[in-house]
This record gives sequence, structure tokens and C-alpha cells, in this order.
Amino acid sequence: MRIQLNDIHAQYLKEKRKVDGAISNVISDSAFIGGKYVEEFEGSFAHYNGSKFAVGLNSGTDALLLSILALGIDKGDEIITSPFTFFATAEVILRAGAKLRFADNGEDFNIDPARINKAITKKTRAIIPVHLFGHPARMNDILNIAHACNLFVIEDACQAVGATINDKKTGTFGNVGCFSFFPSKNLGAFGDGGAVITNNETLALEIKKLRNHGGIQRYRNEELGFNSRLDGIQAGILSAKLLFLDRWNKNRREAAGIYRQLLSGCRHISLPPKDRSPYLSVYHQFTIRVLASLRDKLKGSLERAGVGTAIYYPTPLHLLPALKSLGYRPGDFPISEKMSQEVLSLPIFPQITLKQQRYVADQILNFFKTL
Repeated sequence: MRIQLNDIHAQYLKEKRKVDGAISNVISDSAFIGGKYVEEFEGSFAHYNGSKFAVGLNSGTDALLLSILALGIDKGDEIITSPFTFFATAEVILRAGAKLRFADNGEDFNIDPARINKAITKKTRAIIPVHLFGHPARMNDILNIAHACNLFVIEDACQAVGATINDKKTGTFGNVGCFSFFPSKNLGAFGDGGAVITNNETLALEIKKLRNHGGIQRYRNEELGFNSRLDGIQAGILSAKLLFLDRWNKNRREAAGIYRQLLSGCRHISLPPKDRSPYLSVYHQFTIRVLASLRDKLKGSLERAGVGTAIYYPTPLHLLPALKSLGYRPGDFPISEKMSQEVLSLPIFPQITLKQQRYVADQILNFFKTL
């Protein structure tokens, strides 16, 4: 049996008619850049999240970058984020000219609010919590810190569309929420795409300017900007798929529950944190932890058995060559470093079958029986 980490094609086959129809409509109307299909998606996405505004962009990376710039964060200002996440979260801080400070994670894969407190200086202007693997970060604690220190909160919800805390969607707690529609995401386009949501009309307008060469009106450029527009075909696809997102996320949660049952007796692995009220994950990844000495061996065994896996992320950000100039060293963020040596993500997607999950679990259990 061969099982992909994320079978995007299986999802497409389920909703092929609606997705193909959305693409055809955009082509028929030649609405490729901007226009009604982008506006329709922005309205639907804002409504889905319970926010006043949504601005479509060309990537989750630009959603973060343009949010930082729109908030007026200047050179020399500091932004705190996690060292255990995708590189873009840190990259955009430096690209915006700000200074990057890290705070280590907790055991839930997300940034630890207590460590944020210790990282704050007089130059700190913002916090970027990441809802990693679809698990909501501890936003109430983070917001309390932000309010006490007068800091902006930029939520990196790129892996957590639809996740909730007390039925409130991730991305709606901070000043802005940033999303990626990379094809493998829970709400994925057929290429790059992203969005920012906010309740602040001034911020939404500024991000709209920045995405379109610094102007709203054609040839009326008011400032230096970017070419970061969500194209019409991707917007049409996303509108069609948004209708199924809650069902797909429910399927992911059910699949996560099945993995827990199948693997509950395996003492060699640690399962991801369970959903505990009021937090509700969308399981963008189902990430287990294995002893560092066994993780790569298990990964190889699963791949030989046809099971797709991934390591998110093999190196914490503070130890990457690109960030060497920041001066961090091994041991500075021990939890993130330990996680990077132990994590392994298993196949999970809305259409995964019980037969497939049993096969994955059997391969894991059989591996440990041979030790």
C-alpha cells in the first residue's frame, strides 16, 4: 500500500465538478487579476472567520510581511516569534527591517507565553504567535502580555484555518491574522495564495495598497508597494473549496482520534497534544515525537513500506545558516531543538481511510517490535 502524506488529488476528485466550474467561470469572464471573484472570496473568507475585512494576497509569506509594514513597524523595532516554525515567519521580520527575537516553545509545539515575557525589551513592538500544525496557541495569555506592554499581535494562522478557541477562529484575536493557501494547506489553492484578516479598516486599506504597487486606483501610486495580488483563478478555487472546509477539518479531527486509538499503546512515541476545551485543532499535521536516535530509522522504515512522512522542521530557525548573524547558539532554545530531532508527521488528510490509517499504525508498531 502507498499512502501519501497529504493526498491532494483525492480531495480534488471529491469536489472536481465545483472546482472545475469555478475555474471555468473565471476564464470565461477573463477576471484573472482582481475583479469579482477575488472580491467574492474576500467577502466569504471574512464572513467565515468572523472578521470585518479580508485582503487576498499572493502568499502567506506576503500576508505576514505586508502586515508588519502596514502596522508601521520600523527599523530597530523588535518582533518576537517562535524558533520552531517555517522559515518565512522569521524571514519577513528581517525583510521588513525589524529585529528578530525568539522565545522558545512549550510542549504543545507553540510559543510559550512565559518565555515571551522574558524576551520583551523596550524595543519590542510586536509578537507573532504561530498556530503550528493547526493547534491554536495560548492566545489569551499572549493577548494579556501584549495589552500590558502595548504590543501588536500578528497571528501566523497559515496552518490553522478554521481552528478555534472558545468557538472564535484563530486569526481573529490579534491585530491581524495571516493565512497561506499553499496547495497542501487545509484550504489550499492550486498554486500560491494568501490572505490577511482584520477588523481594522485602516489596516485593511493599507494592505490593499501595498499589495498593488502602493495604490488603490490604477496609476495613482501613493507609496512604494509590491505585486502581491491573489489571482482570480485561485480565488475562484478557494471560494469553491471554502464551502467544504469545516467538513474537511472535522474529518481531520476524526482521523487524529483514530490515530490516537491505534497508537495509544506504543510507549516509544509521544502523540500530539489532545484538544482540550476551549482549544480545537484542525490537524494540519499529525505530528508524533520519537526518540532522536530512532526517528530517522522509523521514517526510513515507513517510507520503504510506502508511507509518506515529513519532518517539520529538521532545524530550528535560530540554527539555520541564513540567521547565523543573529548570534544564537545550540542550547539557546532547548525545547525547539529537542523537537526538531524528534518530530515526525504522519499521513493525514480529509479523505484518508480507516484501512490506510491501520496500515500506517501497523507499520509503526511492527517497527518497534523489531527493536
